[in-house]
Amino acid sequence: MKWPGRTVGRCWKRSRAEASRAVADSFGCAILPLVTTPRRSDVPLRPRVRPKRSAAEIVRWRKQRAAWMGALEPTLLFQRLFDHIPGVYFFAKNKAGHLMFASEGLMQRYQMPDDSEIIGRTDFDLNPDTMAQAYVDDDNRILAGKVEVIERVELWWDSQGIPDWFLVTKLPLFDSKRRVQGVMGTLRRPDEAERRLPVFQTVAQAVEIIRHDYSKPLLIEDVAKSCGQSLRQLQRRFQSAFGITPQEFLIKTRVLAAVRLLERTTLTASEVAQQCGFVDASSFTQHFRKRMGESPAVYRRARR
Repeated sequence: MKWPGRTVGRCWKRSRAEASRAVADSFGCAILPLVTTPRRSDVPLRPRVRPKRSAAEIVRWRKQRAAWMGALEPTLLFQRLFDHIPGVYFFAKNKAGHLMFASEGLMQRYQMPDDSEIIGRTDFDLNPDTMAQAYVDDDNRILAGKVEVIERVELWWDSQGIPDWFLVTKLPLFDSKRRVQGVMGTLRRPDEAERRLPVFQTVAQAVEIIRHDYSKPLLIEDVAKSCGQSLRQLQRRFQSAFGITPQEFLIKTRVLAAVRLLERTTLTASEVAQQCGFVDASSFTQHFRKRMGESPAVYRRARR
């Protein structure tokens, strides 16, 4: 079929309807009338306005929710969702402090292959004593109904086994009679926006320097100078943000790094001390015993 070029060319000077009709006539076919949709002004999307629910409707839906929850498989509740949220770690413990549930990411962080390895473990089975005791003290306050922990900054392990700051949330778990039966919680790394908040920003650079250079000879005075602060300013801000001094954070970072080496390598105490930034084996042993409650040698033997 030959394209009616001249006809189309003449159509440009006509109206749209005339041009369409001329093209259709050239092809010997009919054309449907143009249907135009009236243009709507941009309307912002908003939630629907909902009528207020009656008390009876609320009661009815709460009963349906209870029945629905009762029909679910107890071992496949909502904790599985956390396996698919990057960077968020979920746990639930009973009143005695034994882990009942842990997300896949949490198990990986502790090098546990599956649920059978982590169920029933306590904080003392998984962490150095000083860290474990702090976690247990927290849990006891929650079990007693004294506090709820919401997005608090705490030390925990990063993927390289080095302590880093995490945001921790812990809440009590209740039974059907509103009796506390345990603690559940999440840990997550603060994102970039949160790290720009004042609580992080005032000490963030110092934290990063210590975390990356703890194995080197490092003076807190030099850290403060690198951050454009005086030693007193850094100490005050560190204490305000995290509850410990920068000196203590440096020592804890070194001790916890040493814990990993004692558990995973056959390095001597002197070699561990050197790799973790301690002056010598004697200084290493002194700081380790003060924070872990036992010497490096005793700690290693108990975990081999």
